[in-house]
Amino acid sequence: MNRVYNFSPGPATLPEQVMLQVQEEFLNYAGLGASIIEISHRSKEFERVAETAGNLFRELVSLPSDYTVLFVHGGGRMQFSAVPMNLIGRVPSKKALYVETDVFSTNAIQDAAPYGTIDVIATSKGSTFDRVPEVPLAKVDQDAAYLHITTNNTVYGTRWNRFPDTGRVPLVGDATSEILSRVMDYARFGVVYAGMQKNLGPSGTAIVVVRKDLLGAAMPHTPPLLNYALVDKNVSLLNTPSTFNIYVARLVLQWIKDNGGVAEIERRNNHKANLLYDCLDRSEFYRGIAQRDHRSIMNVTFKLPSEELTEQFVMKAEKEGLYALKGYRSVGGIRASLYNAMPVEGVQALVPFMKEFERLLG
Repeated sequence: MNRVYNFSPGPATLPEQVMLQVQEEFLNYAGLGASIIEISHRSKEFERVAETAGNLFRELVSLPSDYTVLFVHGGGRMQFSAVPMNLIGRVPSKKALYVETDVFSTNAIQDAAPYGTIDVIATSKGSTFDRVPEVPLAKVDQDAAYLHITTNNTVYGTRWNRFPDTGRVPLVGDATSEILSRVMDYARFGVVYAGMQKNLGPSGTAIVVVRKDLLGAAMPHTPPLLNYALVDKNVSLLNTPSTFNIYVARLVLQWIKDNGGVAEIERRNNHKANLLYDCLDRSEFYRGIAQRDHRSIMNVTFKLPSEELTEQFVMKAEKEGLYALKGYRSVGGIRASLYNAMPVEGVQALVPFMKEFERLLG
């Protein structure tokens, strides 16, 4: 196989061990003589897959018993609407608080707008989203239904290194681009959700973690498949889910466990990111986009002196097996996504390529 180092922001690289297992089991899952994508979601075999996936997630993040784990349709974007539908009606004001830190948080704000009063209490738009803004407790209206943040910002390469204190207001986190990449205290949150396509599996499905006391307040017109209480009551099998996606997620979760759990994955991720940031910090040719104290370890973003050099960089990198490094369309530059499955060898190949490119064209 001529495999590349895939730096795509999503759908993203998956552990090779997992994909080989999928390949091996694809035509004959668990000795059934049928594929995982051919068996009923009501079968005991698939129910076991879904149950194991949920239990593995709970174990890996040390999830408190008063939280439920859901697998839902639509990826992370669908949750931009599902969150307000389920939570905003909890308070008479139908008010929710948001922090704007990149493109996807902006989309979340826009998608939530039809369901109540949306108050953007902090933004880093004025500095071109190169940092995460401060959110003092005094700015958090204690009568609001929730405060929403995007825990890692894929486009600009920033992340929340310290989550805000929200008092009694439930904190909601979109962790799509960093789920299971670092140790997090889920008890700090009311809801954490993530599209699977970066660190958990194929696109089109999301994992949603909900504190149980927040269930049951969905707006009357909430579609059943977006109603957290109904999905929970039916153990994520209210209708036919993407059985393949949940199956792959179960394999990825087992891979994380077998590789030392989230703490070890975080150590590896820090090592990969530090190798790349060290190269950037020593260079006068490359310019990082994110402020140093706000850098993401999942998405490393930087610019070259010109668009022409950027295009050359991307084309030459692909010829060297360094795939999908082009930055987000509205930002430009380069974005190297170092998700959990990216081996350190990928970064060890990228750094010398960058140094040589700078030597020749800098």
